[in-house]
Amino acid sequence: MKHQRTDLKHIARRAMIERGLLPDFSAEAMAELARIEAVPTDRHSDIRDFTSLLWASIDNDDSRDLDQLTVAEPRSDRSVKILVAIADVDALVTKDSALDAHAKHNTTSVYTSGEMFPMLPEKLSTDLTSLGEGQDRLAIVVEMVIAEDGAVLSSTLFRALVRNQAKLAYNSVAAWLTGEAPEPERVKVVSGLAVQLRLQSQVAQRLKARRHQQGALSLETIEPRAVFDGEVLTALRVEQKNRAKELIEDFMIAANQATVSYLNGKGVPSFRRILRSPERWQRIMEVAARWGGHLPPEPDASALEAFLVTRRQADPIRFPDLSLAVVKLIGRGEYVLDQSKDGAPEHFGLAVKGYTHSTAPNRRFPDLITQRLIKAALAGAPTPYRPDELKYLADHCTEKEDDAEKVERQLRKSAAALLLESRIRERFDAIVTGVSDKGTWVRLLEPPVEGKMVTGANGLDVGDSVRVELVSTDVERGYIDFVRVRP
Repeated sequence: MKHQRTDLKHIARRAMIERGLLPDFSAEAMAELARIEAVPTDRHSDIRDFTSLLWASIDNDDSRDLDQLTVAEPRSDRSVKILVAIADVDALVTKDSALDAHAKHNTTSVYTSGEMFPMLPEKLSTDLTSLGEGQDRLAIVVEMVIAEDGAVLSSTLFRALVRNQAKLAYNSVAAWLTGEAPEPERVKVVSGLAVQLRLQSQVAQRLKARRHQQGALSLETIEPRAVFDGEVLTALRVEQKNRAKELIEDFMIAANQATVSYLNGKGVPSFRRILRSPERWQRIMEVAARWGGHLPPEPDASALEAFLVTRRQADPIRFPDLSLAVVKLIGRGEYVLDQSKDGAPEHFGLAVKGYTHSTAPNRRFPDLITQRLIKAALAGAPTPYRPDELKYLADHCTEKEDDAEKVERQLRKSAAALLLESRIRERFDAIVTGVSDKGTWVRLLEPPVEGKMVTGANGLDVGDSVRVELVSTDVERGYIDFVRVRP
């Protein structure tokens, strides 16, 4: 039978190994896991009991590795206190343990259409270190006071015991917030949660508006996910942004900035997540000009954001294609060690200074490193990593994140090749998504799959629209080949 999930699973495991990633946990790590029987719920004097608050998680429908909870408290001066609880993964995954060694090697969970390769065993990431509904869990809490205009007036960090009162899903919460569907069942039965979530949404919109006023980019990329009927691949579905996803995204950006601010105040070196000023700004200017926009000769996030907002309003259907071209030309984020006091360097795409990754320690190793630095700073203990270790780990995490993204991209192509193998000689509209000395790549507008242009690529660059014909597919390698044809 064709279109088997098991085919993609074999391809995924091979791709992991080829990229130097570990698809399985070592015997030592599994033995260590077997000795972990309970979740610590220490009630030391430095751990506050916040289990009575209306904490809730919002994540994908099928997510069980819950890293964060949120809650809001209105204040008399019309500001709002936002609390973000982040799972204390370090409480069970100690530095230099066998489990830590696996996480340090891969540095991230890898999500493919064939199989998910978690950074930590599921007994931890989906249970003991997950902020599951109704469970008392240790957490790092980021507390922020947000003004009416979206400014962060103050922030601090502390340890606490928390309890998730409601496990919610992005799509149902978003549909309710925008008036397209009734309250999700958990929102309905947990007293006060509806008011709580509406307040959180309002504050998140304020944070977002302020960031975009400062030049954060309104980017909307297409992220197709494989859809299966049992074990059979049937389609690729594009994940859309929505109000609930933006709520969590906006709070996590603010929490990551607050974390850097806290570590800076304690004189603790830390990771930064940066996106450098784009090197291909000239090409971004050319793409903007083709869409009727004008950008200044030097990289300017505010000018680019103004152009993107205009284009989204003018042509929302094709905006993701423009957005994808800009994302490719801006380049990739990276981790760096920064010991400065002013929060530099900056993240071009988010228009923020002092940005790190700290809110997903179950699935990203940089976040677990940052968590250990936070706990040491809170306790007044020595920093658990030397600066030279952090420098090495920043480079290593950037490299392995790139490897993981290549595995995920390869599996997206293998899944796409499965869907397209019966459509050889069909023609499609596409957009150029990548140009290098290795070749030229295009993405079809429908279905949302990417492949290589094997002939007719001369003169094309990122962002160009083109008509292509499918000439071959290779599911094992994830190859999809097109030739250019006249419109």
